[in-house]
Amino acid sequence: MPPIPIISHPDYDISVPAGHRFVGQKFSDLMTYLAQQPYWVGFDVIQTRPVHLSNLRAVHDVDYIADFAYNRLDNTALRRLGLPWSQRLLKRSFLAVNGTYQAAQLALQRGIACHAAGGTHHAHRSYGSGFCVFNDLAFAAHALIRHHSVRRVLILDLDVHQGDGTIDICTQNPALFTASLHGENNFPFEKRQGSLDITLTDGLGDDAYLAILAEALDRIWAEFEPELVIYDAGVDVHADDGLGRLSLSYDGILQRDMHVMEFFKSRNIPVTTAIGGGYSRDRSELARRHSIVFAAAHAVYGTSP
Repeated sequence: MPPIPIISHPDYDISVPAGHRFVGQKFSDLMTYLAQQPYWVGFDVIQTRPVHLSNLRAVHDVDYIADFAYNRLDNTALRRLGLPWSQRLLKRSFLAVNGTYQAAQLALQRGIACHAAGGTHHAHRSYGSGFCVFNDLAFAAHALIRHHSVRRVLILDLDVHQGDGTIDICTQNPALFTASLHGENNFPFEKRQGSLDITLTDGLGDDAYLAILAEALDRIWAEFEPELVIYDAGVDVHADDGLGRLSLSYDGILQRDMHVMEFFKSRNIPVTTAIGGGYSRDRSELARRHSIVFAAAHAVYGTSP
């Protein structure tokens, strides 16, 4: 098995006010943590490049792109986004939205590729929301279809929050299937209707969650056989997450990620992963949680011929 690609960039970190829910340094924290793990030798780090504006217009309104790029968002738009505008955020946003697409292209070649960022699923076509500026999941899926790389893409969203922005952008495209397992009582409080949406009750533990996931994957496969999976592996499902309520353990998340990968690997379907949401005041603990999907990728893909 060749090394598993990790897409990243040293400019992913952003500055946020003290006490902010979003951990602006979590991307470099994650890469530092991964480099200390014994399975690190099984990965190949590839630096992303910025998205071309002309391509980004396929999933976002021209006016929104321009207003963000030139710092013209009003206070209402900035409050909905939840992040202060800065040159660092601007640069990161144009880099990271392309990172998942690059990972998807590599996944088609190697079977698996991981993005050390991404999962910005609250970004809608015409506005940013919930710490998400541009929607990398929707961008990657649309680009793959537009360039005839694949005919059908599954966006599997296991972040604790529903990917309402992804649904907004993808819902009219029959080549895209959005599947989301998310907290019933969590943000966004006005849920969208995607291809498959399963709401989960607060306090749901490992066993119940994994049983629901197994049924969901079987249902997805019966309804829509993808040629590529873009997997939002949010870790805000963890019991100690600052914004999650599902009470999954570290081992439960590892089993979740491995089950997703094993399910599609057994059917020869490439998988692209994005890290999604995760919130903790303890930066080292947050890095450890976000590393789970990489450990799972190595366990499922890195140890087999």
